[in-house]
Amino acid sequence: MRELTVKAVIENIQAVTEFVDEQLEMLNCPMKAQMQIDVAIDELFSNIAYYAYHPEVGEATVRVEVTEEPLAVIITFIDNGAPYDPLTSADPDISLSAEERQIGGLGIYMVKKSMDEISYEYQKGQNILKIKKQF
Repeated sequence: MRELTVKAVIENIQAVTEFVDEQLEMLNCPMKAQMQIDVAIDELFSNIAYYAYHPEVGEATVRVEVTEEPLAVIITFIDNGAPYDPLTSADPDISLSAEERQIGGLGIYMVKKSMDEISYEYQKGQNILKIKKQF
């Protein structure tokens, strides 16, 4: 298990992505799975940066774990910001055009669809969001 703790600011999305990608490359992660994970990191970390501590700035920890059977990566996002479960939001109606659709929700919808598992819990003052991708 490896962890990285950084300030929860948009400018750190690249550092978080590079940290996770480094772990994925050691596992010979397929490029498609890595790209899906990178999109998920962008969405989830940006949500923390924009909303968890607003208008203040706090820290976020990103943890990377590997499971063997089946081979998968679990990425956990941890922050001490305001409690927020993105999984409770209704999925957007993707049958509507972009102009007709409500603003918001598309990013977390894409994460739900591209990951094998996603879970959220609020424990001991922390938001804990986990995504799992098998490869």
